[in-house]
This record gives sequence, structure tokens and C-alpha cells, in this order.
Amino acid sequence: MNVQIIAVGRIKERYLQEGIEEYSKRIQRYGRLQVTEVKEESFSEPLSSRELELVLGREGERILAKLSPRSFVCALDRLGHMWSSEQLAQHMQSLAIGGTSQIDFIIGGSLGLDPQVLRRAQLSLSFSQFTFPHQLMRLILVEQIYRAFTIVGGERYHK
Repeated sequence: MNVQIIAVGRIKERYLQEGIEEYSKRIQRYGRLQVTEVKEESFSEPLSSRELELVLGREGERILAKLSPRSFVCALDRLGHMWSSEQLAQHMQSLAIGGTSQIDFIIGGSLGLDPQVLRRAQLSLSFSQFTFPHQLMRLILVEQIYRAFTIVGGERYHK
């Protein structure tokens, strides 16, 4: 299974980069992981509703341009479904058995995701009712992808 994470913005903190690199190495046993960063729009708050729409629209266009045409698209969104690690693993396994070889996960910027991106996604997931920085969310997502692979493989990582 090939996994692409499309994320708005860059990781600046070294500790997050190191964590992402560690889980990325572990994932190589199961498939290919590609992290694609798209430019984050700069803005000054407060934003009018029109300015918010423009910022999200620009970021959304960049995200949509990076999606693989035949991939299964999963957007991380605070209003999405809340699944367990086991449910994510089961869904990834079902996709693979059904012939899907590519999953694209999307992490928006600090303002969220454009409605066009959410419409393109076949699944929206929320990892918590808490709000996390989008850079930290990337590390959490990579760890959960690794965890899903180990669950499917019946390995001891997931307890």
C-alpha cells in the first residue's frame, strides 16, 4: 500500500521532524510513504469571511493538484468521523483487498480545509475533539498509519 500525506505548511520543529522520520522508516516495511507539503497562505487576523474563503481556496487548489487520480482520499477534519486505531487498520486493509493501492491523507493548515477538498475526500476523520497544531497532527497521523500496518500484520506494537 502506498500512502501519501498532503500537508499544508512545513515542519519547523526538529523534534517533530525526527518523530516523523522514525515512523516513516518503520512504514517502509509495509509500503511507501510520501509526505507532500504545499505552501501555506500568509494572512493577518482577524479575517473577513471573504478573506478566509480566499485563503482556504488557494490552499485547497494546491492540495487538489497533488492528489493521485485513483487514490482513496481521507481528509483530517474536526467534524469528521472518530475512529479507533483498529477501525482505521480495518479500513486500510479493506481498501487494499479491494484493489486500492494508494491512500492520500490530507492535513489542512491552521484555518482548516477548503470545502472543495472535503467534497473530494471519500472519508473525513477526526482524531479528537481537541485542537492540535497541524504540524503535530502530521506526527500523530504517521504514527497511526504505522500502527494500522502493525495491527493488520498482527504485530505486538499495538497493545
